[in-house]
Amino acid sequence: MARPGILIVLSGPSGTGKGTICKELLNNYPNINYSISATTRSPRAGEVNGVNYWFVSQAEFQEMIKNDALLEWAEVYGNYYGTPRRYVEELLANGKDIVLEIDTQGAMQVKNKFPEGVFIYIVPPSIDELATRINKRGSETPESIKRRLGSVRYELSSAYDYHYVVINDRVSEATAKIEAIISAEKSRVGRNADRIAAISKNGSID
Repeated sequence: MARPGILIVLSGPSGTGKGTICKELLNNYPNINYSISATTRSPRAGEVNGVNYWFVSQAEFQEMIKNDALLEWAEVYGNYYGTPRRYVEELLANGKDIVLEIDTQGAMQVKNKFPEGVFIYIVPPSIDELATRINKRGSETPESIKRRLGSVRYELSSAYDYHYVVINDRVSEATAKIEAIISAEKSRVGRNADRIAAISKNGSID
């Protein structure tokens, strides 16, 4: 008896290593797929439609909003980004798990429309360690780093809207914890009610 997949939503302050954890999950967990977003921005060199993004027109995106065809969406610097509902639902129906790495605002949109998802908030082991990680990037000015760190304590309050919190001290350990969460979620009674009923009625799940 095939079971639908699980939608895993990862969020957390910038610099906590969400992207690295997602890559580790994709490498370690064959059944996980990375959610592909739709966007109205133009493709960059080397980007492929349906691989990096679904590239759509402004009119197409507005139609998706109108038809409630997005689990979440946002406008960023004049371009729209969003998660197509149909793509996610098709993968889940085929038993594939999906990981979605988005900010808290988008995650709460998804939670309202898809409460059966598993929402995980990634946090750093300390503010000092987060500062070190952001500095190592070398892509931000001291002023922007200061602003970013100043907002972290406020951002951390968003963790209470999630089901789980994972401290990313070491990527391998954080990834292992998320894998354990996924395994536990797959064993929840609510996700296996049909199997329990089948065993009770027929003596097996076949």
